[in-house]
Amino acid sequence: MMNNISPAAQVIVSIIPIVGLVLVFVLIFFALLWHHREVKLQIKNGTYAPFEFNWKAFTYLSGLSLVAVGIVLSLMFWAIKGLSWGLLGGLIPFAFGIVFLIFYKFLKNEK
Repeated sequence: MMNNISPAAQVIVSIIPIVGLVLVFVLIFFALLWHHREVKLQIKNGTYAPFEFNWKAFTYLSGLSLVAVGIVLSLMFWAIKGLSWGLLGGLIPFAFGIVFLIFYKFLKNEK
């Protein structure tokens, strides 16, 4: 079946992902440039307020999300195949979720 495809079509199909990636990187570059110039002007005018990231909420949300995904994946892999290497697909996010929740508890007790 590959012999029926013309070389021009093969070139066009191989160029499409490259063009897509280039456009995405150009878009990201100009978005970062615009943000940099905006912050620079805010600092110049004295209206700049630094962004405060809420690490506690991020850690708690990501921990709960990863635990939920890990439990669901573990149960699905266990129900489909039993105990196998595929079970790691659920146990790895489960372990990350537990680590994030423990981190959140330590961060909460520290303050």
